[in-house]
Amino acid sequence: MDHPRDELAVLTGGELELKGRILPASNLTFFGEVSLDQRSVRCVYKPVTGERPLWDFPDGTLAGREVAAYTVSEALGWDVVPLTVLRDGPAGSGMVQIWREPDPDQDPIDIVPVGSVPDGYRHVLDAVDGADRPVSLVHEDSAPLRRMAVFDAVVNNADRKGGHVLAMTDGHRFGVDHGVTFHIDDKLRTVLWGWADEALDPADGQALEALIEDLEDARSELAGTLNRLLAAEEVRALRTRSRRLLDAGRMPLPSGQWPAIPWPAF
Repeated sequence: MDHPRDELAVLTGGELELKGRILPASNLTFFGEVSLDQRSVRCVYKPVTGERPLWDFPDGTLAGREVAAYTVSEALGWDVVPLTVLRDGPAGSGMVQIWREPDPDQDPIDIVPVGSVPDGYRHVLDAVDGADRPVSLVHEDSAPLRRMAVFDAVVNNADRKGGHVLAMTDGHRFGVDHGVTFHIDDKLRTVLWGWADEALDPADGQALEALIEDLEDARSELAGTLNRLLAAEEVRALRTRSRRLLDAGRMPLPSGQWPAIPWPAF
């Protein structure tokens, strides 16, 4: 079923049946299916009751942050995050996200031998693997992945691992697992540093400008939704962070005050 409105209706109003757990995962995560009026969609379900407390994210829930990330993705018009809602399920209220099946033959983020960055890829860093062989972390140089890097800077994503990027057969890239986002302090950790300090794409700047206008309007649907999902200071920090990024006109650099790459990277 491809029609977004159909997916939204089923995801929010259908009966959620759990099919199994997704392992490994830091928090309780289920694979499930939601059915309504003979229509069904596969989904990921993360109940609030299964969240592990985080000392540096004391406010709100991880589920709320996941839905807030989807909300910002939609406001930007980039479709970075798959359709995500907050609803009741078999284990209580939680995040329910539409399942997107990635193409196993595509590797937008990869590890390659040092000195052998493939054409069409960006170099991120050099390291050694588990067998002490010198390797490089690389990612593809594509518009969808670049937009994801901008999105991560906006939502202050502290955990953009390689495995959190889903490569679709048609070239689109989805990002998942946004529970540790929107902190008021700079916590950007990502494997997508290949564009660091480069000029923002003009179209990305226009999307950021529109997002900021919405955030500054307290009566906007975007502001209302985010204020229900996040703490007030987190929404203010989102607005400030977006304006700072737009005014700089450049992709961010690692702050030097926080590990720049999540661990593990995949």
